[in-house]
Amino acid sequence: MRTSKLLTAGAILILLVACSDATQAPVPESSQSAAAAGAASSDNRVPGITEASYRRHVSTLASDEFGGRGPGSPGEELTVDYLVGEFERLGLAPGNGESYTQDVPLTSQAVTNVPALEINDSEGNVLSLAYGSEQVVWTRRQVASAGIEDSELIFVGYGINAPERNWNDYAGIDVTGKTVVMLINDPGYATQDPELFNGNAMTYYGRWDYKFDEAARQGAAGAIIIHDTLPAAYPWATVENSWTGFKFNIVLPDQGLGLAQVESWITREQGEALFAMAGLDLSDMYEQAKTPGFTARPLALRASTSLENEVQQVISKNVVAVLPGSEVPDEVFIYMAHWDHLGTDASIEGDGIYNGALDNATGTAGLLELAAAFAQLPTAPRRSVMFLAVTAEEQGLLGSVHYASQPLVPLANTVAGLNMDGLNSMGETRDVTVAGLGFSELDNFLKVAADARQKVLSADPEPEKGYYYRSDHFELAKRGVPMLYPRRGYDHLERGLEYGRATAAAYTANDYHRVSDEYSPDWDVSGALADLALYFETGRAIADGNSWPNWHEGSEFRAARDALLAEAEN
Repeated sequence: MRTSKLLTAGAILILLVACSDATQAPVPESSQSAAAAGAASSDNRVPGITEASYRRHVSTLASDEFGGRGPGSPGEELTVDYLVGEFERLGLAPGNGESYTQDVPLTSQAVTNVPALEINDSEGNVLSLAYGSEQVVWTRRQVASAGIEDSELIFVGYGINAPERNWNDYAGIDVTGKTVVMLINDPGYATQDPELFNGNAMTYYGRWDYKFDEAARQGAAGAIIIHDTLPAAYPWATVENSWTGFKFNIVLPDQGLGLAQVESWITREQGEALFAMAGLDLSDMYEQAKTPGFTARPLALRASTSLENEVQQVISKNVVAVLPGSEVPDEVFIYMAHWDHLGTDASIEGDGIYNGALDNATGTAGLLELAAAFAQLPTAPRRSVMFLAVTAEEQGLLGSVHYASQPLVPLANTVAGLNMDGLNSMGETRDVTVAGLGFSELDNFLKVAADARQKVLSADPEPEKGYYYRSDHFELAKRGVPMLYPRRGYDHLERGLEYGRATAAAYTANDYHRVSDEYSPDWDVSGALADLALYFETGRAIADGNSWPNWHEGSEFRAARDALLAEAEN
Protein backbone atom coordinates (compact mmCIF):
# COMPACT_ATOMS: atom_id res chain seq x y z
CA MET A 1 0.00 0.00 0.00
CA ARG A 2 1.39 3.40 -0.97
CA THR A 3 2.02 5.68 1.99
CA SER A 4 2.29 8.99 0.11
CA LYS A 5 -0.79 10.34 -1.62
CA LEU A 6 -1.49 11.75 -5.04
CA LEU A 7 -1.71 15.51 -5.28
CA THR A 8 -5.22 16.90 -5.35
CA ALA A 9 -6.25 19.16 -8.17
CA GLY A 10 -6.07 22.17 -5.86
CA ALA A 11 -2.57 21.33 -4.72
CA ILE A 12 -1.47 20.90 -8.31
CA LEU A 13 -2.62 24.42 -9.15
CA ILE A 14 -0.77 25.86 -6.17
CA LEU A 15 2.44 24.08 -7.17
CA LEU A 16 2.47 25.06 -10.84
CA VAL A 17 5.67 26.73 -11.87
CA ALA A 18 5.24 29.99 -13.72
CA CYS A 19 6.43 29.46 -17.27
CA SER A 20 5.19 29.80 -20.82
CA ASP A 21 5.89 26.21 -21.94
CA ALA A 22 2.58 24.50 -22.60
CA THR A 23 4.05 21.13 -21.70
CA GLN A 24 4.74 22.13 -18.10
CA ALA A 25 3.23 20.19 -15.23
CA PRO A 26 3.08 20.41 -11.43
CA VAL A 27 6.25 20.22 -9.38
CA PRO A 28 6.43 19.57 -5.62
CA GLU A 29 7.87 22.26 -3.38
CA SER A 30 10.92 20.09 -2.78
CA SER A 31 11.99 20.48 -6.40
CA GLN A 32 11.77 24.26 -6.13
CA SER A 33 14.10 24.25 -3.14
CA ALA A 34 16.45 21.84 -4.91
CA ALA A 35 16.55 24.15 -7.91
CA ALA A 36 17.31 27.11 -5.67
CA ALA A 37 20.17 25.17 -4.12
CA GLY A 38 21.53 24.43 -7.58
CA ALA A 39 21.28 28.08 -8.60
CA ALA A 40 23.20 29.12 -5.49
CA SER A 41 26.07 26.74 -6.22
CA SER A 42 29.10 28.88 -7.03
CA ASP A 43 30.82 26.27 -9.24
CA ASN A 44 27.66 24.81 -10.74
CA ARG A 45 28.79 21.32 -9.71
CA VAL A 46 27.24 18.57 -7.61
CA PRO A 47 29.39 16.99 -4.88
CA GLY A 48 30.37 13.48 -5.92
CA ILE A 49 30.34 14.18 -9.66
CA THR A 50 33.88 14.84 -10.85
CA GLU A 51 35.63 14.98 -14.19
CA ALA A 52 38.42 12.66 -13.04
CA SER A 53 36.14 9.84 -11.95
CA TYR A 54 33.85 10.25 -14.96
CA ARG A 55 36.80 9.99 -17.34
CA ARG A 56 38.14 6.99 -15.42
CA HIS A 57 34.85 5.16 -15.77
CA VAL A 58 34.47 5.91 -19.49
CA SER A 59 38.06 5.04 -20.39
CA THR A 60 37.93 1.79 -18.42
CA LEU A 61 34.59 0.59 -19.77
CA ALA A 62 35.53 1.55 -23.34
CA SER A 63 39.01 0.06 -23.17
CA ASP A 64 40.20 -2.72 -25.46
CA GLU A 65 40.53 -4.91 -22.37
CA PHE A 66 36.73 -4.92 -21.99
CA GLY A 67 36.41 -6.11 -25.58
CA GLY A 68 33.32 -4.11 -26.53
CA ARG A 69 31.27 -5.35 -23.55
CA GLY A 70 29.36 -8.01 -25.46
CA PRO A 71 26.78 -9.95 -23.42
CA GLY A 72 28.03 -13.42 -22.56
CA SER A 73 31.65 -12.49 -23.31
CA PRO A 74 34.67 -12.06 -21.02
CA GLY A 75 33.98 -8.34 -21.43
CA GLU A 76 30.64 -8.78 -19.66
CA GLU A 77 32.33 -10.37 -16.66
CA LEU A 78 34.84 -7.50 -16.45
CA THR A 79 32.04 -4.93 -16.81
CA VAL A 80 29.75 -6.48 -14.21
CA ASP A 81 32.63 -6.88 -11.74
CA TYR A 82 33.61 -3.25 -12.28
CA LEU A 83 30.09 -1.94 -11.70
CA VAL A 84 29.48 -4.10 -8.64
CA GLY A 85 32.82 -3.01 -7.19
CA GLU A 86 31.97 0.66 -7.68
CA PHE A 87 28.52 0.31 -6.08
CA GLU A 88 30.04 -1.55 -3.13
CA ARG A 89 32.73 1.10 -2.74
CA LEU A 90 30.04 3.80 -2.60
CA GLY A 91 28.21 1.92 0.15
CA LEU A 92 24.99 1.46 -1.82
CA ALA A 93 22.76 -1.49 -1.01
CA PRO A 94 22.34 -4.46 -3.38
CA GLY A 95 19.21 -4.07 -5.47
CA ASN A 96 18.25 -7.74 -5.66
CA GLY A 97 18.10 -9.10 -2.13
CA GLU A 98 21.73 -9.63 -1.16
CA SER A 99 22.94 -9.44 -4.77
CA TYR A 100 23.91 -6.53 -7.00
CA THR A 101 22.94 -8.51 -10.10
CA GLN A 102 19.78 -9.83 -11.72
CA ASP A 103 20.13 -12.83 -14.01
CA VAL A 104 18.84 -12.26 -17.55
CA PRO A 105 18.47 -15.58 -19.42
CA LEU A 106 19.24 -15.06 -23.10
CA THR A 107 19.54 -17.15 -26.21
CA SER A 108 22.61 -16.39 -28.27
CA GLN A 109 22.48 -17.30 -31.93
CA ALA A 110 24.56 -16.60 -34.98
CA VAL A 111 24.17 -17.42 -38.64
CA THR A 112 27.01 -19.82 -39.46
CA ASN A 113 26.56 -19.99 -43.23
CA VAL A 114 26.69 -17.07 -45.68
CA PRO A 115 23.06 -16.92 -46.78
CA ALA A 116 22.10 -15.41 -50.10
CA LEU A 117 18.63 -14.00 -50.50
CA GLU A 118 17.35 -14.94 -53.94
CA ILE A 119 14.37 -13.35 -55.70
CA ASN A 120 12.87 -15.17 -58.68
CA ASP A 121 10.29 -14.15 -61.24
CA SER A 122 8.04 -16.38 -63.36
CA GLU A 123 10.43 -16.22 -66.32
CA GLY A 124 13.34 -17.75 -64.47
CA ASN A 125 15.24 -14.53 -63.78
CA VAL A 126 17.10 -14.46 -60.46
CA LEU A 127 18.14 -11.50 -58.32
CA SER A 128 20.70 -12.75 -55.80
CA LEU A 129 21.42 -10.36 -52.93
CA ALA A 130 24.80 -10.69 -51.22
CA TYR A 131 24.89 -11.14 -47.44
CA GLY A 132 26.14 -8.08 -45.61
CA SER A 133 26.62 -5.58 -48.42
CA GLU A 134 23.12 -5.91 -49.94
CA GLN A 135 21.04 -7.73 -47.35
CA VAL A 136 21.14 -9.09 -43.83
CA VAL A 137 18.91 -12.05 -43.09
CA TRP A 138 18.37 -13.89 -39.81
CA THR A 139 15.75 -15.67 -37.76
CA ARG A 140 14.55 -14.95 -34.25
CA ARG A 141 13.36 -18.52 -34.02
CA GLN A 142 15.68 -20.22 -31.56
CA VAL A 143 16.35 -23.21 -33.79
CA ALA A 144 19.31 -24.73 -35.62
CA SER A 145 18.01 -23.98 -39.11
CA ALA A 146 15.34 -21.92 -40.81
CA GLY A 147 14.47 -20.61 -44.23
CA ILE A 148 11.91 -19.93 -46.92
CA GLU A 149 11.67 -21.49 -50.36
CA ASP A 150 9.80 -19.92 -53.28
CA SER A 151 7.83 -17.80 -50.83
CA GLU A 152 5.41 -15.42 -52.57
CA LEU A 153 6.30 -11.74 -52.08
CA ILE A 154 3.60 -9.23 -51.15
CA PHE A 155 4.21 -5.50 -50.76
CA VAL A 156 2.35 -4.31 -47.65
CA GLY A 157 3.42 -0.66 -47.66
CA TYR A 158 4.53 0.31 -44.17
CA GLY A 159 3.37 -2.98 -42.66
CA ILE A 160 1.11 -1.22 -40.14
CA ASN A 161 -2.15 -2.35 -38.56
CA ALA A 162 -3.38 0.54 -36.40
CA PRO A 163 -7.16 0.36 -35.84
CA GLU A 164 -7.21 3.50 -33.69
CA ARG A 165 -5.76 5.42 -36.65
CA ASN A 166 -8.04 3.73 -39.18
CA TRP A 167 -5.01 2.30 -40.96
CA ASN A 168 -4.44 -1.32 -41.95
CA ASP A 169 -1.88 -2.23 -44.59
CA TYR A 170 -2.95 -5.87 -44.30
CA ALA A 171 -6.61 -5.23 -45.06
CA GLY A 172 -8.10 -7.54 -47.64
CA ILE A 173 -5.08 -9.77 -48.12
CA ASP A 174 -3.93 -13.03 -46.56
CA VAL A 175 -0.16 -13.19 -46.06
CA THR A 176 -0.13 -16.52 -44.24
CA GLY A 177 2.95 -18.48 -45.28
CA LYS A 178 4.11 -15.69 -47.59
CA THR A 179 6.84 -13.03 -47.35
CA VAL A 180 5.94 -9.38 -46.84
CA VAL A 181 8.01 -6.47 -48.13
CA MET A 182 7.78 -3.24 -46.11
CA LEU A 183 9.05 0.33 -45.94
CA ILE A 184 10.72 1.72 -42.82
CA ASN A 185 9.13 4.49 -40.69
CA ASP A 186 5.45 5.44 -41.13
CA PRO A 187 3.11 7.41 -43.41
CA GLY A 188 3.27 10.50 -41.19
CA TYR A 189 6.96 10.90 -41.90
CA ALA A 190 6.44 10.20 -45.59
CA THR A 191 3.77 12.90 -45.97
CA GLN A 192 4.91 15.34 -43.23
CA ASP A 193 1.19 15.71 -42.55
CA PRO A 194 0.74 16.44 -38.80
CA GLU A 195 -2.76 14.97 -39.00
CA LEU A 196 -1.45 11.60 -40.24
CA PHE A 197 0.08 9.48 -37.47
CA ASN A 198 2.40 12.01 -35.75
CA GLY A 199 3.54 13.79 -38.88
CA ASN A 200 7.32 14.12 -38.98
CA ALA A 201 7.70 12.49 -35.55
CA MET A 202 8.05 8.73 -35.78
CA THR A 203 5.51 6.60 -33.94
CA TYR A 204 6.17 3.11 -32.63
CA TYR A 205 4.50 1.85 -35.81
CA GLY A 206 7.54 3.13 -37.70
CA ARG A 207 10.00 0.95 -35.80
CA TRP A 208 11.50 -2.18 -37.33
CA ASP A 209 10.67 -4.33 -34.29
CA TYR A 210 6.97 -3.45 -34.53
CA LYS A 211 6.96 -4.28 -38.25
CA PHE A 212 8.53 -7.70 -37.79
CA ASP A 213 6.22 -8.51 -34.88
CA GLU A 214 3.13 -7.46 -36.83
CA ALA A 215 4.22 -9.53 -39.82
CA ALA A 216 4.39 -12.55 -37.49
CA ARG A 217 0.94 -11.76 -36.06
CA GLN A 218 -0.37 -11.74 -39.61
CA GLY A 219 1.10 -15.21 -40.21
CA ALA A 220 3.89 -14.23 -42.61
CA ALA A 221 6.67 -16.75 -43.18
CA GLY A 222 9.16 -14.03 -44.10
CA ALA A 223 9.49 -10.28 -43.60
CA ILE A 224 11.73 -7.87 -45.52
CA ILE A 225 12.26 -4.19 -44.71
CA ILE A 226 13.70 -1.89 -47.37
CA HIS A 227 16.35 0.29 -45.77
CA ASP A 228 16.40 4.02 -46.46
CA THR A 229 18.87 6.16 -44.52
CA LEU A 230 16.73 9.20 -43.71
CA PRO A 231 13.54 7.47 -42.52
CA ALA A 232 15.55 4.71 -40.79
CA ALA A 233 17.72 7.31 -39.02
CA TYR A 234 20.98 5.46 -39.67
CA PRO A 235 23.08 4.34 -42.65
CA TRP A 236 23.30 0.82 -44.06
CA ALA A 237 26.57 0.24 -42.16
CA THR A 238 24.59 0.37 -38.91
CA VAL A 239 22.22 -2.31 -40.18
CA GLU A 240 25.08 -4.51 -41.38
CA ASN A 241 27.00 -4.21 -38.11
CA SER A 242 23.97 -4.64 -35.86
CA TRP A 243 22.22 -7.57 -37.56
CA THR A 244 25.20 -9.80 -38.32
CA GLY A 245 27.33 -11.87 -35.96
CA PHE A 246 25.95 -13.11 -32.66
CA LYS A 247 22.48 -11.87 -31.81
CA PHE A 248 20.61 -12.31 -28.58
CA ASN A 249 17.00 -12.61 -27.53
CA ILE A 250 15.16 -13.42 -24.38
CA VAL A 251 14.58 -17.13 -23.95
CA LEU A 252 11.27 -17.84 -25.68
CA PRO A 253 9.14 -20.64 -24.23
CA ASP A 254 8.14 -21.95 -27.66
CA GLN A 255 11.57 -21.33 -29.27
CA GLY A 256 9.94 -18.44 -31.09
CA LEU A 257 8.03 -20.67 -33.48
CA GLY A 258 5.26 -18.08 -33.59
CA LEU A 259 7.63 -15.61 -35.25
CA ALA A 260 8.32 -15.38 -38.97
CA GLN A 261 10.80 -17.98 -40.17
CA VAL A 262 13.03 -15.34 -41.72
CA GLU A 263 13.48 -11.58 -41.19
CA SER A 264 15.63 -9.33 -43.32
CA TRP A 265 16.73 -5.85 -44.29
CA ILE A 266 17.74 -5.05 -47.86
CA THR A 267 19.38 -1.89 -49.19
CA ARG A 268 17.32 0.70 -51.01
CA GLU A 269 19.27 -0.03 -54.20
CA GLN A 270 18.29 -3.70 -54.01
CA GLY A 271 14.74 -2.67 -53.17
CA GLU A 272 14.67 -0.70 -56.41
CA ALA A 273 16.00 -3.74 -58.28
CA LEU A 274 13.38 -5.97 -56.66
CA PHE A 275 10.49 -3.74 -57.73
CA ALA A 276 11.97 -3.27 -61.21
CA MET A 277 12.01 -7.06 -61.53
CA ALA A 278 8.27 -6.98 -60.77
CA GLY A 279 7.73 -4.29 -63.41
CA LEU A 280 7.21 -1.59 -60.79
CA ASP A 281 8.99 1.53 -59.57
CA LEU A 282 9.94 1.84 -55.89
CA SER A 283 9.31 5.60 -55.92
CA ASP A 284 5.76 4.96 -57.11
CA MET A 285 5.33 2.41 -54.32
CA TYR A 286 6.41 5.03 -51.78
CA GLU A 287 3.71 7.32 -53.10
CA GLN A 288 1.03 4.65 -52.96
CA ALA A 289 2.01 3.41 -49.50
CA LYS A 290 1.61 6.80 -47.83
CA THR A 291 -1.94 7.24 -49.10
CA PRO A 292 -4.88 6.39 -46.81
CA GLY A 293 -6.68 3.37 -48.18
CA PHE A 294 -3.48 1.82 -49.56
CA THR A 295 -4.04 -1.77 -50.76
CA ALA A 296 -1.33 -4.41 -50.41
CA ARG A 297 0.04 -5.67 -53.70
CA PRO A 298 1.31 -9.14 -54.69
CA LEU A 299 4.57 -8.78 -56.62
CA ALA A 300 4.59 -11.95 -58.75
CA LEU A 301 8.01 -12.71 -57.27
CA ARG A 302 9.22 -15.43 -54.93
CA ALA A 303 11.98 -15.41 -52.33
CA SER A 304 14.27 -18.13 -51.02
CA THR A 305 16.98 -18.28 -48.38
CA SER A 306 18.39 -20.84 -45.99
CA LEU A 307 19.93 -20.20 -42.57
CA GLU A 308 22.11 -22.35 -40.36
CA ASN A 309 22.29 -21.21 -36.73
CA GLU A 310 24.55 -21.78 -33.79
CA VAL A 311 22.23 -21.54 -30.78
CA GLN A 312 23.42 -21.25 -27.18
CA GLN A 313 21.89 -20.38 -23.84
CA VAL A 314 23.56 -17.48 -22.02
CA ILE A 315 22.94 -15.97 -18.60
CA SER A 316 23.70 -12.27 -18.79
CA LYS A 317 23.24 -9.82 -15.93
CA ASN A 318 21.62 -6.54 -15.09
CA VAL A 319 23.49 -4.70 -12.33
CA VAL A 320 21.42 -2.88 -9.73
CA ALA A 321 22.13 -0.89 -6.57
CA VAL A 322 19.80 1.09 -4.31
CA LEU A 323 19.99 4.00 -1.93
CA PRO A 324 17.08 3.16 0.44
CA GLY A 325 14.62 5.97 1.07
CA SER A 326 14.53 7.59 4.50
CA GLU A 327 10.71 7.65 4.79
CA VAL A 328 9.06 5.56 2.04
CA PRO A 329 11.72 3.08 0.87
CA ASP A 330 9.13 0.98 -0.99
CA GLU A 331 8.72 3.81 -3.55
CA VAL A 332 11.54 4.18 -6.04
CA PHE A 333 12.95 6.52 -8.67
CA ILE A 334 15.15 4.75 -11.26
CA TYR A 335 18.25 5.99 -13.05
CA MET A 336 19.19 3.60 -15.84
CA ALA A 337 21.74 3.08 -18.60
CA HIS A 338 22.81 0.09 -20.67
CA TRP A 339 26.32 -1.22 -20.03
CA ASP A 340 26.62 -3.43 -23.15
CA HIS A 341 27.83 -2.82 -26.67
CA LEU A 342 28.53 -4.96 -29.74
CA GLY A 343 31.57 -6.87 -28.50
CA THR A 344 34.41 -7.96 -30.80
CA ASP A 345 34.19 -9.14 -34.40
CA ALA A 346 37.09 -11.54 -34.95
CA SER A 347 36.41 -11.61 -38.69
CA ILE A 348 37.49 -7.98 -39.08
CA GLU A 349 41.13 -7.60 -40.05
CA GLY A 350 42.84 -5.26 -37.64
CA ASP A 351 40.74 -3.53 -34.98
CA GLY A 352 37.56 -5.55 -34.53
CA ILE A 353 36.61 -4.18 -31.10
CA TYR A 354 33.39 -2.20 -30.91
CA ASN A 355 34.48 -0.19 -27.86
CA GLY A 356 31.19 1.67 -27.56
CA ALA A 357 32.68 4.70 -25.85
CA LEU A 358 29.87 7.17 -26.43
CA ASP A 359 27.35 4.33 -26.80
CA ASN A 360 27.18 3.68 -23.90
CA ALA A 361 30.25 3.82 -21.71
CA THR A 362 29.31 7.48 -21.18
CA GLY A 363 25.82 6.69 -19.90
CA THR A 364 27.12 3.93 -17.64
CA ALA A 365 29.79 6.25 -16.28
CA GLY A 366 27.07 8.84 -15.70
CA LEU A 367 25.11 6.25 -13.73
CA LEU A 368 28.10 5.71 -11.45
CA GLU A 369 28.60 9.46 -11.04
CA LEU A 370 24.98 9.94 -10.02
CA ALA A 371 25.29 7.04 -7.59
CA ALA A 372 28.32 8.75 -6.06
CA ALA A 373 26.43 12.04 -5.75
CA PHE A 374 23.48 10.42 -3.97
CA ALA A 375 25.79 8.39 -1.76
CA GLN A 376 27.36 11.62 -0.47
CA LEU A 377 24.06 13.17 0.63
CA PRO A 378 23.94 13.70 4.40
CA THR A 379 20.38 12.36 4.44
CA ALA A 380 18.84 10.00 1.93
CA PRO A 381 15.78 11.23 0.00
CA ARG A 382 12.32 10.23 1.21
CA ARG A 383 12.02 7.64 -1.53
CA SER A 384 14.54 5.07 -2.66
CA VAL A 385 16.77 5.73 -5.65
CA MET A 386 17.75 2.80 -7.87
CA PHE A 387 20.76 2.68 -10.18
CA LEU A 388 20.08 0.12 -12.90
CA ALA A 389 22.68 -0.89 -15.51
CA VAL A 390 20.98 -3.17 -18.01
CA THR A 391 22.36 -5.67 -20.47
CA ALA A 392 21.71 -6.40 -24.15
CA GLU A 393 20.22 -3.05 -25.15
CA GLU A 394 21.97 -3.33 -28.48
CA GLN A 395 20.20 -6.64 -29.06
CA GLY A 396 16.69 -5.22 -28.68
CA LEU A 397 16.43 -3.71 -25.17
CA LEU A 398 16.55 -7.23 -23.73
CA GLY A 399 17.87 -6.38 -20.27
CA SER A 400 15.17 -3.78 -19.79
CA VAL A 401 12.54 -6.14 -21.25
CA HIS A 402 13.52 -8.64 -18.57
CA TYR A 403 13.55 -6.04 -15.79
CA ALA A 404 10.19 -4.60 -16.81
CA SER A 405 8.61 -8.06 -16.85
CA GLN A 406 10.27 -9.11 -13.58
CA PRO A 407 10.87 -5.84 -11.71
CA LEU A 408 12.79 -5.85 -8.45
CA VAL A 409 10.42 -3.15 -7.20
CA PRO A 410 6.78 -3.41 -8.35
CA LEU A 411 6.05 -1.06 -11.24
CA ALA A 412 3.09 0.24 -9.24
CA ASN A 413 5.65 1.51 -6.69
CA THR A 414 8.00 2.92 -9.33
CA VAL A 415 7.42 6.66 -9.32
CA ALA A 416 9.39 7.54 -12.47
CA GLY A 417 12.80 7.20 -14.05
CA LEU A 418 15.49 8.73 -16.23
CA ASN A 419 17.55 6.94 -18.87
CA MET A 420 21.00 7.90 -20.17
CA ASP A 421 22.22 6.64 -23.54
CA GLY A 422 25.11 8.63 -24.96
CA LEU A 423 26.29 11.69 -23.00
CA ASN A 424 27.84 14.88 -24.37
CA SER A 425 31.50 14.71 -25.45
CA MET A 426 31.75 18.04 -27.31
CA GLY A 427 31.48 20.62 -24.51
CA GLU A 428 28.72 22.44 -22.67
CA THR A 429 25.58 23.56 -24.46
CA ARG A 430 22.88 26.09 -23.74
CA ASP A 431 20.20 23.47 -24.17
CA VAL A 432 19.25 19.96 -23.14
CA THR A 433 17.45 17.95 -25.79
CA VAL A 434 14.57 15.84 -24.50
CA ALA A 435 13.32 12.97 -26.61
CA GLY A 436 9.61 12.81 -25.86
CA LEU A 437 9.34 16.39 -24.63
CA GLY A 438 5.66 16.99 -23.87
CA PHE A 439 4.88 13.33 -23.23
CA SER A 440 4.61 13.53 -19.45
CA GLU A 441 4.58 15.71 -16.36
CA LEU A 442 8.23 14.86 -15.77
CA ASP A 443 9.29 17.64 -18.14
CA ASN A 444 8.68 20.29 -15.52
CA PHE A 445 10.96 18.67 -12.96
CA LEU A 446 13.78 18.79 -15.47
CA LYS A 447 12.87 22.34 -16.46
CA VAL A 448 13.12 23.62 -12.90
CA ALA A 449 16.65 22.25 -12.67
CA ALA A 450 17.52 23.60 -16.12
CA ASP A 451 16.17 27.07 -15.32
CA ALA A 452 18.36 27.23 -12.23
CA ARG A 453 21.40 26.60 -14.41
CA GLN A 454 20.37 28.92 -17.23
CA LYS A 455 19.66 26.07 -19.64
CA VAL A 456 16.64 25.50 -21.85
CA LEU A 457 14.85 22.31 -22.76
CA SER A 458 14.72 21.64 -26.48
CA ALA A 459 12.46 19.23 -28.30
CA ASP A 460 14.17 16.51 -30.27
CA PRO A 461 15.21 18.17 -33.56
CA GLU A 462 14.91 14.81 -35.30
CA PRO A 463 11.60 13.35 -34.10
CA GLU A 464 11.36 11.36 -37.31
CA LYS A 465 14.10 9.09 -35.95
CA GLY A 466 11.95 7.87 -33.08
CA TYR A 467 14.66 8.06 -30.43
CA TYR A 468 12.13 7.74 -27.62
CA TYR A 469 11.29 4.22 -28.77
CA ARG A 470 14.91 3.10 -29.19
CA SER A 471 16.38 2.89 -25.70
CA ASP A 472 15.79 1.10 -22.42
CA HIS A 473 13.33 3.47 -20.78
CA PHE A 474 10.77 2.50 -23.44
CA GLU A 475 10.18 -0.93 -21.89
CA LEU A 476 9.15 0.74 -18.62
CA ALA A 477 7.27 3.53 -20.38
CA LYS A 478 5.01 1.22 -22.35
CA ARG A 479 4.09 -0.48 -19.08
CA GLY A 480 3.03 2.89 -17.68
CA VAL A 481 6.06 4.22 -15.75
CA PRO A 482 6.78 7.85 -16.74
CA MET A 483 10.34 8.00 -18.05
CA LEU A 484 12.58 10.89 -19.03
CA TYR A 485 15.01 10.49 -21.89
CA PRO A 486 17.17 13.64 -21.98
CA ARG A 487 19.96 13.69 -24.55
CA ARG A 488 22.90 15.93 -25.28
CA GLY A 489 22.12 19.46 -26.40
CA TYR A 490 23.15 21.00 -29.70
CA ASP A 491 23.63 24.73 -29.01
CA HIS A 492 27.31 24.82 -28.02
CA LEU A 493 28.20 27.66 -25.64
CA GLU A 494 31.04 28.94 -27.80
CA ARG A 495 30.57 27.45 -31.24
CA GLY A 496 26.83 27.62 -31.63
CA LEU A 497 24.01 25.47 -32.90
CA GLU A 498 25.37 24.48 -36.30
CA TYR A 499 28.56 23.15 -34.74
CA GLY A 500 26.56 20.99 -32.35
CA ARG A 501 24.37 19.61 -35.10
CA ALA A 502 27.34 18.93 -37.36
CA THR A 503 29.19 17.12 -34.55
CA ALA A 504 26.19 14.92 -33.80
CA ALA A 505 25.66 14.16 -37.49
CA ALA A 506 29.32 13.25 -37.94
CA TYR A 507 29.14 10.79 -35.05
CA THR A 508 26.05 9.10 -36.50
CA ALA A 509 27.59 8.88 -39.97
CA ASN A 510 31.11 7.84 -38.99
CA ASP A 511 31.17 6.25 -35.52
CA TYR A 512 27.75 5.01 -34.42
CA HIS A 513 27.92 1.21 -34.07
CA ARG A 514 31.40 1.19 -35.59
CA VAL A 515 34.80 0.25 -34.21
CA SER A 516 35.75 3.93 -34.31
CA ASP A 517 33.47 4.75 -31.33
CA GLU A 518 36.43 5.06 -28.96
CA TYR A 519 37.22 7.26 -25.97
CA SER A 520 39.66 10.13 -26.41
CA PRO A 521 41.30 12.23 -23.69
CA ASP A 522 40.59 15.17 -26.02
CA TRP A 523 36.87 14.91 -25.32
CA ASP A 524 35.41 18.01 -23.69
CA VAL A 525 33.25 16.41 -20.98
CA SER A 526 32.07 19.65 -19.39
CA GLY A 527 28.72 19.21 -21.11
CA ALA A 528 28.28 15.70 -19.73
CA LEU A 529 29.07 16.88 -16.19
CA ALA A 530 26.64 19.78 -16.50
CA ASP A 531 23.89 17.49 -17.74
CA LEU A 532 24.53 15.02 -14.92
CA ALA A 533 24.00 17.84 -12.45
CA LEU A 534 20.57 18.46 -13.99
CA TYR A 535 19.75 14.76 -13.86
CA PHE A 536 20.78 14.61 -10.20
CA GLU A 537 18.61 17.54 -9.21
CA THR A 538 15.67 16.22 -11.22
CA GLY A 539 15.78 12.78 -9.63
CA ARG A 540 16.37 14.18 -6.16
CA ALA A 541 13.33 16.45 -6.46
CA ILE A 542 11.11 13.52 -7.36
CA ALA A 543 12.65 11.22 -4.75
CA ASP A 544 12.24 13.89 -2.06
CA GLY A 545 8.67 14.73 -3.09
CA ASN A 546 5.35 12.98 -2.75
CA SER A 547 3.75 13.49 -6.17
CA TRP A 548 3.18 10.75 -8.73
CA PRO A 549 3.82 12.22 -12.19
CA ASN A 550 1.67 10.95 -15.02
CA TRP A 551 1.64 10.94 -18.79
CA HIS A 552 -0.32 13.72 -20.44
CA GLU A 553 -3.79 12.99 -21.74
CA GLY A 554 -3.64 11.43 -25.18
CA SER A 555 -0.39 9.58 -24.51
CA GLU A 556 -0.36 5.93 -25.56
CA PHE A 557 1.10 5.17 -22.11
CA ARG A 558 -1.53 7.00 -19.99
CA ALA A 559 -3.94 4.08 -19.58
CA ALA A 560 -1.18 1.79 -18.34
CA ARG A 561 -0.04 4.39 -15.79
CA ASP A 562 -3.59 4.95 -14.54
CA ALA A 563 -3.92 1.21 -14.05
CA LEU A 564 -0.68 1.14 -12.03
CA LEU A 565 -1.86 4.01 -9.83
CA ALA A 566 -5.17 2.29 -9.23
CA GLU A 567 -3.35 -0.94 -8.37
CA ALA A 568 -1.16 0.84 -5.83
CA GLU A 569 -4.12 2.49 -4.12
CA ASN A 570 -5.94 -0.82 -3.62
